[in-house]
Amino acid sequence: AGLQKEGIMSIDQILGLITGVVFGFLLQKGRVIRFEKQIGALLIKDMTIFKFMLSSILVGMVGIFILSDMGIITFSHKPLNVGAVVIGAILFGIDWAVMGFCPGTSVAAVGEGRVHALFAIAGMLVGAAVFAELYPFLQATVMAWQDFGKISLPGALGISHWVFVPIFWAATIGLFVVFEKNGL
Repeated sequence: AGLQKEGIMSIDQILGLITGVVFGFLLQKGRVIRFEKQIGALLIKDMTIFKFMLSSILVGMVGIFILSDMGIITFSHKPLNVGAVVIGAILFGIDWAVMGFCPGTSVAAVGEGRVHALFAIAGMLVGAAVFAELYPFLQATVMAWQDFGKISLPGALGISHWVFVPIFWAATIGLFVVFEKNGL
């Protein structure tokens, strides 16, 4: 990166851009950026978004574990901090309910031409700036609550990720069946 010429993108940046565009296209084609789908998810009346996210996780987890096992990538888990997760989830849920977008769907909505999603993106940027300013305070308070360290689900369960993957797949497919039977 230090030797990179100005104005020329690295292969990682190009692959990231392509991946982002493809993901945005899939969000749009899956209709998960539609306001009615967002509100349906919040009201637990439409599981389209959850099915989309879980499908992405199912495919992604296999690829990530293969890349890790091959030594191509190394995991860098964030610490599981109860205070940060609870406060972050509350703020995320409130913002999602108010704007009708999560971070990925807001950017995809702008790409679709829905300019009002820029307010959601502006809110994310303001929130990130506020977080950065409050970080020293949060680190000494909220982020000091019950820190479990850098763990993963398979690690917390004490099982191989290749045992965890089929269990997670089976549970998720079972959840999909329940969603479909209930018209969700």
